[in-house]
Amino acid sequence: MKFTDGYWLKRQGLTVLHPSQLRDTEAGENSLTAYATTKPVRARADTLDTPLITVKLEAPAPDVIRVTLGHFLGGAPKGPNFAVNAEDHAVAVEANSITSGALTARFKDDGWGLDFLAEGRRITGTGWRGMGVVDTADGESYVHEQLDLGVGEAVYGLGERFGPFVKNGQSIDIWNEDGGTSSELAYKNVPFYFTNRGYGVLVDHPGKVSFEVASEMVSRTQFSVAGQTLSYLVIYGPAPADVLRKYTALTGRAALPPAWSFGLWLTTSFTTPYDEETVTSFVDGMASRDLPLSVFHFDTFWMREFHWCDFEWDPAIFPDPPGMLKRLHDRGLRTCLWINPYIAQRSSMFAEGLANGYLVKKANGDVWQWDRWQAGMALVDFTNPEARRWYAGKLSTLAEMGVDAFKSDFGERIPTDVVWHDGSDPERMHNYYTQLYNEVVFDVLKEHRGEGEAVLFARSATVGGQQFPVHWGGDNSATYESMAESLRGGLSLMSSGFGFWSHDIGGFEGKPDPAVFKRWIAFGLLSSHSRLHGNHSYRVPWLFDDESVEVLRSFTHLKYSLMPYLWEAARQAHEQGLPVMRPMVVGFPDDPAVTHLDRQYLLGGDLLVAPVFSEGGEVGYYVPAGRWTRWQTGEVVEGPGWKHEVHGFDSVPLLVRPGAVIPVGAVVDRPDYDYADGVTLRLFEFSGRTSIRVGSSVFDVSASDAGIRVTREGAPLPWRVEIVGGASVSLGADESSWVG
Repeated sequence: MKFTDGYWLKRQGLTVLHPSQLRDTEAGENSLTAYATTKPVRARADTLDTPLITVKLEAPAPDVIRVTLGHFLGGAPKGPNFAVNAEDHAVAVEANSITSGALTARFKDDGWGLDFLAEGRRITGTGWRGMGVVDTADGESYVHEQLDLGVGEAVYGLGERFGPFVKNGQSIDIWNEDGGTSSELAYKNVPFYFTNRGYGVLVDHPGKVSFEVASEMVSRTQFSVAGQTLSYLVIYGPAPADVLRKYTALTGRAALPPAWSFGLWLTTSFTTPYDEETVTSFVDGMASRDLPLSVFHFDTFWMREFHWCDFEWDPAIFPDPPGMLKRLHDRGLRTCLWINPYIAQRSSMFAEGLANGYLVKKANGDVWQWDRWQAGMALVDFTNPEARRWYAGKLSTLAEMGVDAFKSDFGERIPTDVVWHDGSDPERMHNYYTQLYNEVVFDVLKEHRGEGEAVLFARSATVGGQQFPVHWGGDNSATYESMAESLRGGLSLMSSGFGFWSHDIGGFEGKPDPAVFKRWIAFGLLSSHSRLHGNHSYRVPWLFDDESVEVLRSFTHLKYSLMPYLWEAARQAHEQGLPVMRPMVVGFPDDPAVTHLDRQYLLGGDLLVAPVFSEGGEVGYYVPAGRWTRWQTGEVVEGPGWKHEVHGFDSVPLLVRPGAVIPVGAVVDRPDYDYADGVTLRLFEFSGRTSIRVGSSVFDVSASDAGIRVTREGAPLPWRVEIVGGASVSLGADESSWVG
């Protein structure tokens, strides 16, 4: 939301109060509160009719400072609220400053200003007309803050956004919408960003937050919320990876998905006709072509039309669901079902929900309903504990039947003209609803499948949603442009604390040209999670051409062989908050050439992937400094610099970082196996010393003038060391070896 008319003037009809002079401060236990007048006070009479802006500083965790500013502080508390974890630590409070770890917030002694300093340098701050309390002519109120941006400073994050990866120059509203992947709307809105200057900012407001990123004020990032108070947290890195670690420590780290979920998922597609015979034909077709499948997903029409959601199989299409699920399990497959939190009027659950008060209501007591998506649909009120148990019970029946995962679709179309069971504020609940929804679904799977076996395929999210993986990019189109916008959305989400992400290989809307499909396969299998899915057409590769089958087999085998490496990247997402797919700026924060790169990424910490977005295979990508190695050929690529190449459908720029040790598995027909059994350690331009964790084993690798020494701890299993471009040796049990 914009409040100004150029640099000096306000927009018509607005009255704005800005802090003008620091009047005094009060130190509390691990806090500092400042009182600022909205005009200079030169005499006692100036204190009359002069508003105060109150600014409180707190330190919930090391290197984190919370700022809460407000005008009238007597408003009733409103929920829901984000869960922000606090940590006991030493906090230093002085007359005008508070220090948490390496981060200090300091009020200016004269006039007004608040600076954030880290390790002796100012990283950002707010000054003249930065903070503001706005009253409109129609009685509404807003609070805004503006934090300075330095020369060359770039802003990343704010959820899964499909526009330009760097957010500078954009106006962004944090408001979940079902808008597809080709607009400024987003399914996953997260009021958190980081910059290449080494800090991040979380606006602690679950409702609508409006950002003006170097747009209204081109040298500042502005954010605003409705009401009389605003709270935000500044998180110091110093590197982007450090910011993500600390942000996810505050808001929750991702659960570790089961290893089988990293395999290839195939679906019925959305509106296509299908029954058990169709499903079996797809599974048979994949098996006969040596296309190793891990998960089969049943999309929407596993239920009867006009009955979504009643969680009952359509008996005309699936007369024996338990038997069918068992038959699929007997073939080594996991199964997933599409669900959402919307209850059609014809659903048997509508009458149950109506009778028991489980559905969201309007102020007059009527159930909120409309005809969009499903006729007369209502919405489950997840603020009601009984409604949560009721909904979870329906899913438990399916889990007991043998369903392994749920695709938790939707969760964005949440009305604000309603009353919630627990009294939650409708504006704040709009974005937060998805957190309650996905938590209920995830907990059902965790209860029935056990810790480490729960996984979703979720579309909507907010702050903290990263705890319930996996999320996918929503309704894209079968074009190269949509493939690129999907990647931008994923990189933006990965910049917002999410560790695992997927997308519809080939695009959802429309039937992809075979070339688009084959190019998308490489991108999809070199993502954290990989799913073939469409709308009106099937996504089995033999319907495109024979080469599609070959390309899918090649990249599926490649991904499964990389599972020892990808599993460790997954552990890092779970334990440290680092995403599996990392924007280049996270991996190379000191290289200015990576600032705007949004057509390539790091898969884990050591593999560079540059998907091909053209039928002819032309691709341009940037290689950071060092001697990188092509995974598929072993050719050395010197950086820094731009590379322009042409790739066939069986190839993609996949480079290994110099100094990397990549564990390669001995299995290519499934993602879940003993990664240490028969593993090969591939060493690339290696020097120094490192430890590599592979399953239950740890390998210590060190280089010296005498050669490279590798030692292994853990259960005795055969393994192999390969120096790319040099010698290789097979080893067994607890041997250690020098490889010359």
